[in-house]
Amino acid sequence: MAKRGNMERPWFKYWPKGVPTSLDYPHGSLDSLLKRAGKEWPESTATLFYGQKLTYSEIDRLASNFAANLQSIGVRKGDRVSLLMPNCPQFVVAFFGILRAGGIVVQTDPLYTARELETLYGDARVENVAVLDILLDGVLKAKQETPVKRIVVTDMKHWLPPLTGAFYGWKKRSIEKKRGNPSASSGEWRHDFDVMTRPGGKRPKPVRCEDDDVAVLQYTGGTTGTPKGAMLTHRNMIANAFQTAAWLPDAKLGGEKFLSVIPFSHAYGLTTSMLAPTVLGAVMILHPDPREIDKILALADATRPTIFPGVPAMFAAIVNNPATKKRDLTSIRICISGSAPLPSTVRNKFEDITGSRLVEGYGLSEASPVTHCNPFFGLVKDCIGIPFPDTDAKIVDPATGLTDMAVGEAGELAVSGPQVMRGYWNKHEETALVMCGPWLLTGDIARMDEDGYFHVIDRKKDMINCAGYKVYPREVEEVLGTHEAVKECAALGVPDEMRGESVKVFVVLRKDMKATAEEIKMFCRERLAAFKIPSHVEFVRELPKNAMGKVLRRSLRES
Repeated sequence: MAKRGNMERPWFKYWPKGVPTSLDYPHGSLDSLLKRAGKEWPESTATLFYGQKLTYSEIDRLASNFAANLQSIGVRKGDRVSLLMPNCPQFVVAFFGILRAGGIVVQTDPLYTARELETLYGDARVENVAVLDILLDGVLKAKQETPVKRIVVTDMKHWLPPLTGAFYGWKKRSIEKKRGNPSASSGEWRHDFDVMTRPGGKRPKPVRCEDDDVAVLQYTGGTTGTPKGAMLTHRNMIANAFQTAAWLPDAKLGGEKFLSVIPFSHAYGLTTSMLAPTVLGAVMILHPDPREIDKILALADATRPTIFPGVPAMFAAIVNNPATKKRDLTSIRICISGSAPLPSTVRNKFEDITGSRLVEGYGLSEASPVTHCNPFFGLVKDCIGIPFPDTDAKIVDPATGLTDMAVGEAGELAVSGPQVMRGYWNKHEETALVMCGPWLLTGDIARMDEDGYFHVIDRKKDMINCAGYKVYPREVEEVLGTHEAVKECAALGVPDEMRGESVKVFVVLRKDMKATAEEIKMFCRERLAAFKIPSHVEFVRELPKNAMGKVLRRSLRES
């Protein structure tokens, strides 16, 4: 059993061929990844968006123009700049341009409401926003109660082919008509993205960035449930981009195509679908809405991607979509699934359809985000896999976070590595709750098997306490997932005067199939211990989910 110091690492026995256990990472600013790509692969396609191509040298040049103009309107080192766009070329340009100007990118979900933007901007003290025009309304509302001073607005129309651009212009006018045309507003606070990316003779003033300087504020519910900004440093992000790229041992530098459809606004999408491709000099095939499965299928058929990072909901939607049979997905070679457990049935069906290798990985925003993955070439299990290069993991007592648990015993998963965050933005007490020296307490209950593979059982905060008995929602969900009438389900704890909490399940039935609450309970009664059987069953049309396909348990509790 391999050791480093006094810690045993049985996973080294199953380490993927061609993947080093330790890596050398470049120092300095995260935007150096784009500079490197611009020099190594200047004429290679960086982004492919509705048929329009931009090379790495073009993206690099646009990012420098944007950085110089950000500095000219007042952005200084350490200033927070909210980036509010779906996956599009402007996101890539703006992201690297903000860093090159010395700013900190504040990741902002395009689905956020004005109230959510107001909370985020107030917490991060955001004075600058780069936004897609059709999302401007929420920013303008949030601007009234926040420190926001400057807004850079981009119009998608000029980044699209003529016919698609014309349709976007019509859609934009329709939206503006409904909301009173706020994007027609102008003033000293408003700046045009297209103007700010044009060459103007100015070059950005060099900004010295240390490895430990914050590059990205990734807002997350985190391990304790309240929204907060994980401070991801330049070192964190560079390391995880190289770790992710290294996990693809047969990747061809300058020769891969990523299907980059999971949102860049989430840490998983940012690292696996934007930064790792930049490290590899790969094409990013972009699509702005990950929910449009039919369009994504057509896009994959037409563009022939080789690597596909996704989420279980997306892979499930593909294998269950009738249109999949009409599309050729055989160019896809390797896929990684994250953000939620990957059902083995989905994995097997997807691999049969594409001939690809689909494996499950794991991460969290506080770790930039990836820490574990199954090998693409090697032993694959129905679990989150083994730690990434330079990453350590162990199972600790969930009550104290200190005592190491034995192999096979359940406890809280703790991780350590160069990708682990510096802490939470202006939340020292929250940081202290999850950081034990170099170790990040993930809030996930897991176990390590004898081979060193890690199995996540459930979220610590989602555990249901039924009269002192621990019930993990995932165990109930996995059992119900085998019921022929159940399409998907979610379990959570609800108050119970006698037991403290009891189990409630929300069930979505398959089309044209029926089941009663009593049938659901009886099915569980035959397969689960008495204290795990749902006391309450509610049938719903769909489960609330975020853009990454995660079930929003908080919304279910409030419903």
